[in-house]
Amino acid sequence: MEAPKSLIDKINAQFTTSLHFASPLPSSRTTEFDLVRGLLQILQGFSSSLFYWDRIRQRYRPKDGLYVTHLSQTSLCMVLDQFVYSATCLKLVEITVGKMQERSPPPTLRAFAQSVSAWLAKLRDIASKEEVKMTGTTPTILGLASSLTSLCSGAEYLLQIVHGAIPKDYIEGATRVSSAEMAVHILNRLYEKLNDACLVQGGEEDSYRMLLYIFVGCLLPYIEVLDSWIFEGILDDPFEEMFFYANKAIAIDEAEFWEKSYLLRSTQHKKLNMAHVTLKKIPVSSKTKGQNERDLMVCPLFLKDIAKEIISAGKSLQLIQHVPITSSSALVSRHDDTKRCMTQLSLSEIFCLSLTALIGHGDHMSQFFWQNDKIVSASESCVGTSCSEKIWYKFLVDGLPAKRECVNINGENEILLEPVVSSFCPENPTITVCQKLLQANTGEWNTLNLSNNYILPPLNDEELRKAIFDGTTPNGTNYASGFPFGDSEIVHSRHGIKVVEALFPFPTVLPSFKEDLLISELLPFQKNSTLVSKVLSWIQTVEPKSTPLPVVILRECLTFYIKKQVDNIGSQILSKLLRDWKLMDELGVLRDVYLLGSGDLLQHFLVVVFKKLDKGESWDDDFELNTVLQESIRNSADGTLLSSPDSLVVSLTKMDVQQTSTSSSFVASSPRKARAQTSGINDLDSLKFTYKVSWPLELIANAEALNKYNQVMNFLLRVKRAKFVLDKARRWMWKERGTTTVNRKHRWLVEQKLLHFVDAFHQYVMDRVYHSAWSELCEGMAAAGSLDEVIQVHEAYLLSIQRQCFVVPDKLWALIASRINSILGLALDLYSVQQTLSSGGTVAAIKARCHKEVDRIDKQFDDCIAFLLRVLSFKLNVGQFPHLADLVTRINYNNFYMSDTGNLITAPASDSVKFKLAKTVSV
Repeated sequence: MEAPKSLIDKINAQFTTSLHFASPLPSSRTTEFDLVRGLLQILQGFSSSLFYWDRIRQRYRPKDGLYVTHLSQTSLCMVLDQFVYSATCLKLVEITVGKMQERSPPPTLRAFAQSVSAWLAKLRDIASKEEVKMTGTTPTILGLASSLTSLCSGAEYLLQIVHGAIPKDYIEGATRVSSAEMAVHILNRLYEKLNDACLVQGGEEDSYRMLLYIFVGCLLPYIEVLDSWIFEGILDDPFEEMFFYANKAIAIDEAEFWEKSYLLRSTQHKKLNMAHVTLKKIPVSSKTKGQNERDLMVCPLFLKDIAKEIISAGKSLQLIQHVPITSSSALVSRHDDTKRCMTQLSLSEIFCLSLTALIGHGDHMSQFFWQNDKIVSASESCVGTSCSEKIWYKFLVDGLPAKRECVNINGENEILLEPVVSSFCPENPTITVCQKLLQANTGEWNTLNLSNNYILPPLNDEELRKAIFDGTTPNGTNYASGFPFGDSEIVHSRHGIKVVEALFPFPTVLPSFKEDLLISELLPFQKNSTLVSKVLSWIQTVEPKSTPLPVVILRECLTFYIKKQVDNIGSQILSKLLRDWKLMDELGVLRDVYLLGSGDLLQHFLVVVFKKLDKGESWDDDFELNTVLQESIRNSADGTLLSSPDSLVVSLTKMDVQQTSTSSSFVASSPRKARAQTSGINDLDSLKFTYKVSWPLELIANAEALNKYNQVMNFLLRVKRAKFVLDKARRWMWKERGTTTVNRKHRWLVEQKLLHFVDAFHQYVMDRVYHSAWSELCEGMAAAGSLDEVIQVHEAYLLSIQRQCFVVPDKLWALIASRINSILGLALDLYSVQQTLSSGGTVAAIKARCHKEVDRIDKQFDDCIAFLLRVLSFKLNVGQFPHLADLVTRINYNNFYMSDTGNLITAPASDSVKFKLAKTVSV
């Protein structure tokens, strides 16, 4: 058994290796100067003779047995631990970033790696500067600890950001995550961290600045895709990072374009090994459909509320650009100053400028670009401002492209033939890099100008020319004088040189070498100019005046401009819909056709069909029906409503068996059994009218909408047929007015009750469905702000007329519709009775059955009316649906069926009616 170690053994073990009471090795002794230099080197990512990187444990370790004479081993370890830990954090960040960059990351992940690398370089640069300061001084470890406080805290915080934003499994390749999910996770994680870091204490601004720098850098690729989408209608997303994607199977000229061309991207339901955020599927049963769709959408937190509006804006732009221009209105484009709130600037540039103004001075840039409810250009927003000394204003002026045209005294445009030095010169990126040097040395411009170097220098050939030409041409060859051209060629050549010089100034100038030069400064592009890189560099060094919440930053610097552009596109698409594409005219045609608004457009067609139903003739030939329909349209005074007669087509659909078997008890016992069985009130439901809506209006009135129109039309056709047969029956009754009997009086009374109901209901339909609903539709269209809202208004209009015609799939409406259909069916039954009596029904048995059938119709009508009035007069229903009160008023005219207190007036039985009528006749 091994003896326990004594206290002296434990102390000695700190200095020796298994050698009791041995002195430390001289080779392990070092000086404090070497320690400080070694620490600064590992903080810069290098190994030294005193410290090395342990690949197995993934950390920096000091050399075994390392000691200094004036510090104990314990004190030395405590002092070194904080620096070694900070160096380890920086090294782990470097390794993680390197692994990310090796895998050809998508833009957001690449931007994250680049932003982290830039901040890593900034932290290591602090150690590099401290190493430079060591020359000629005697540094101490304690002094180093005080000067590197920000570096040590920043190193640990930077590692936390990297580990929180990038899952370990993803770095090691154990988990496959889509580019969209990874981008959203990075942005959401940084958004949440920035939200926690905004309430910083004094001296802790570095963490907020670090997060802000990385967050802005990661957000820029996302903003660039949004810029091309909402300003050009182009989804430039090859890495599929956006929260929506294009369905390439749907073309722009198809009816399903608006609903299925661009779809929201949903999660892959894969759990990532992340510190705080997990992408997972939420059960559908736990939330509503809209909430569940929003939760499963792969979209940054700060864009979820306007995600669908963003998608609609780009699709609207595509529609505007695809449909041929039929008016003088111009397209919404990047070059139209009145249609782009950031004229001459991209969305990423205006975001960076607004951010600079907000955190640097507390200014709101939106007030400069949105003045008096009007969008102004960037150049106009600079005029008259009192912010010339503010950094964001300098960035703005410096980022605006140079104007190469000016107005002379006479008011005419002329091209400046002097070279213009601007901060942004896409023709020659060298000018952009050398602008400060050129502006400081304007006296040297003549030397660099093309005109002074374009012409060859003169030749010293005077003596040669004298010898050849015998002294007649003493002057030598001078190309500047125009040799060998004439005067006109000289003038033309000089002017051409000046034009080229103005277009391409200083073609021979070369930039001086600059270390760590950003590629965006050397080669500035239209969407990735020097302005963005300058703002990012400014964030690294600025002392923020305020630390606003990320929700404030994004609302003031990004979503404000997105919403303005979305609203602007919405107004443009509405203008196209209402003016150029004649939306209301097309909806008016649908109203006239499907709601039977046109008086005689379908009159001839319906009369022919009704007569075929009465005679029991076959009417299942689509060709014959369409022939009659086209004849009806051509002979109608409203035939010009349709673009062409064949734009409206009718077809027959198969009906449910239950719908076809709607025969009454009288039908079964009638001599006209075979004829009446084919004459149910639901027979017309098999008619389906198809109207060809012009593109792109079929995006609004699509196939689903036409099906709803057909449902309403089928109901209206039932009402129209009931009115048609009752009018015909009344004409037959009028011929019998010479003879008055109790049964005939009773039949007249029943016919009048049915006719009053059908007329009242038909008038209700025309007032509420045809007129009132249309007025609400017009008001909704006038208030709409986008194509989505137009579609919603139209769908609300369809739901309204469906509800008012009781054809919505709802239990209450189904009960009401069943009683209304029963009453309309009773009108056909009464018509059949009158038809039997008028065609020779003199047999006593037939008359008796007819009288019993009239009694049944009367009783069933009273039962249906009582049920309808109870349901329609119920206060809750009337409160929710005011149109029901209007229907009750029309049916219960003069309180015929129900009193003001809501009590039903008991309908007299058939015997009582006969007695009263008989009494009247006897008198």
